[in-house]
Amino acid sequence: MPPSADAMPAPGDAACAGDVRLISSKELREHASAADLWISISGDVYDVTPWLPHHPGGDLPLITLAGQDATDAFAAYHPPSARPLLRRFFVGRLSDYTVSPASADYRRLLAQLSSAGLFERVGPTPRVQLALMAVLFYAALYLVLACASASAHMLAGGLIGFVWIQSGWMGHDSGHHRITGHPLLDRVVQVLSGNCLTGLSIAWWKCNHNTHHIACNSLDHDPDLQHMPLFAVSPKLFGNIWSYFYQRTLAFDAASKFLISYQHWTFYPVMCIARINLLAQSAVFVLTEKRVPQRLLEIAGVAAFWAWYPLLVACLPNWWERVAFVLLSFTICGIQHVQFCLNHFSSDVYVGPPKGNDWFEKQTAGTLDILCPPWMDWFHGGLQFQIEHHLFPRLPRCHLRKVAPAVRDLCKKHGLTYSAASFWDANVLTWKTLRAAALQARSATGGGGGAPKNLVWEALNTHG
Repeated sequence: MPPSADAMPAPGDAACAGDVRLISSKELREHASAADLWISISGDVYDVTPWLPHHPGGDLPLITLAGQDATDAFAAYHPPSARPLLRRFFVGRLSDYTVSPASADYRRLLAQLSSAGLFERVGPTPRVQLALMAVLFYAALYLVLACASASAHMLAGGLIGFVWIQSGWMGHDSGHHRITGHPLLDRVVQVLSGNCLTGLSIAWWKCNHNTHHIACNSLDHDPDLQHMPLFAVSPKLFGNIWSYFYQRTLAFDAASKFLISYQHWTFYPVMCIARINLLAQSAVFVLTEKRVPQRLLEIAGVAAFWAWYPLLVACLPNWWERVAFVLLSFTICGIQHVQFCLNHFSSDVYVGPPKGNDWFEKQTAGTLDILCPPWMDWFHGGLQFQIEHHLFPRLPRCHLRKVAPAVRDLCKKHGLTYSAASFWDANVLTWKTLRAAALQARSATGGGGGAPKNLVWEALNTHG
């Protein structure tokens, strides 16, 4: 299907020049490495190799889509004002460029939402959320510092967990679009509500989350499905596949086989303390990653968390209250970790990078919406419309509900998957997915044979 003017971003000015080099899709695919990276947007071909270390979204999204059409991903993640930046990288135009009917309709809907100004109207949600976070945080401080009751201290621990959940929604929104209208103020909100309040680096989150969005549910590219040795959502992970995000093999060894065999029972307990893993990943990222934007600010924000949170815990009168306070705050926040998993664990998975000509299809097939009434939207933080969010990541969450019918109609028109389930049913689907993989893990052949003689010691030595 030939591209139409209202279905896609307009080609760059360079493509309208008189003498334009024509490039075939085969030649485009030959430039698919970090050292030689070409992409196609709206039929124009760009050599973005020199832009790789400067890309605000990180290098992995570009590397993942290297050597192919990236129009849908580019249009989803960039405002129209980003288009002129590509002109200096122009090398030619695809001679065999086509657009699938699904992509054409998707781009048309994207253009309609942009024309309606929905991407710029964030509504009151960020302000209300910041006020709620402040109230919860100061209430927790009061209960710890001004009350002697153990029950008051436990309530404070739960409130801290709720603050972290709200901070997660705030960080998620601010990482995708402007929440205040001012880039500097957005950055301040990110660091204060993310790094300082939760100990999680917003730079780490962007790197992880951008890659997840681009390669949604790719077993070897999407970090949100790479939880070996604890969890595996598909037996395809039993083949010691290479993680392009972590740059290491996801080993299915004796320890992994043992742990995964019981993952449907350990899933919820692990989610209660899953924040430990995020804190560790965040700290390692800001300290060791080669390119971290504003590294010192990121480190200072994380350090602020490790100053106030242990100090608050130390204000409690005895050790049992301190341990219970930490466990309560982590467990309450574990609700959010479960929510993150519900949207993708039970959906379709695949191996390899996404293809530019089926990016729309991959986003819908790998995502699950959560059915809920409007008065429960606060609880899900926008994740209840995960399909819509993956298709329009820059769209403020206050508009997702009104966009959902159009997305459902689009999927129905093209025979694409549009999955939705209640919160309870989504948990059941996730548990069944983990159980099915667990039962297959018990009979799978992997390195090491049976369970290790000393599981804890081997796990520590093998996986750190």
